[in-house]
Amino acid sequence: MNLALPDISADSTLPKAYSHCLDWVGMEKIALPVRIENTLCQSQVNAYVSLDDPLAKGIHMSRLYTRLLELSSIRNLNLMDLRSLLQDFLVSHYDLSKHAKIEIHSELYIERPALISKLSGWKSYPFVLSCQLLDEQFLAELKVEIPYSSTCPCSAALSRNIIQQRFESALNNQDICLDQQEILDWLSSTDAIAATPHSQRSFAILNFRLDQNIQHIPLILFINQAEQALMTPVQTAVKRIDEQAFAIANGQNLMFCEDALRRLYGTFLNHKSIRGFNFKVIHAESLHAHDAVAQGSWRW
Repeated sequence: MNLALPDISADSTLPKAYSHCLDWVGMEKIALPVRIENTLCQSQVNAYVSLDDPLAKGIHMSRLYTRLLELSSIRNLNLMDLRSLLQDFLVSHYDLSKHAKIEIHSELYIERPALISKLSGWKSYPFVLSCQLLDEQFLAELKVEIPYSSTCPCSAALSRNIIQQRFESALNNQDICLDQQEILDWLSSTDAIAATPHSQRSFAILNFRLDQNIQHIPLILFINQAEQALMTPVQTAVKRIDEQAFAIANGQNLMFCEDALRRLYGTFLNHKSIRGFNFKVIHAESLHAHDAVAQGSWRW
């Protein structure tokens, strides 16, 4: 004798005192490989639907999960795929839900060449792709974290000042004379370069509200444009010649956190692929025990 399997969630026996609609019900941290920008990204996915029937005990999580699995077979995930996914979420919960959401947490690996030598290495860029569907209104947001190097303009000016003082003192004390070789020898000593500006690893946390009409997810484009604006992305494998080139780049690219944020504004304001943004830059100060930050938004 085959007994029918019980479906507890379909039994509407909630006490009236507990009959409430819920904003989101779903699953988090689902391991799922997806291909974005033609790259396989090992991801953790969160999937939700609203629970708009106050008498329903719960949603059908297995329906969300099995539909999510189809994402791993798509050759290059785009926004239309995610909109279709959310529509299917709602169809499978037509009597329960009006609102669906997915969040893809992952990292994109990009191979980057050294500045001068033939070396190269991989950099990882953490990102979150979030999409929602409500009453046929589709909303897509992309968050990406980009590391870069920043050098303090104030520290650079103070370092130049002390070098000038040391040079003046060396001349006055006749430690050196105005001879080219003597000056070159002196400049190569620690007496001459007595101070260096402080620089630090910094981070741009970029939140984009994507235009609904684009299909391709412009993750690499946004990363490249942000790094071009900031001008001193952190490096991977380097030789001494690359490290020297990086030192020169930092010395010619002095910026406060406010400068970094304004550069990003200049790059992404009125960008054709986005409808708005919310940016934050963090300079993890090597001088102070605290961070310097700047934050701003446009149409957010």
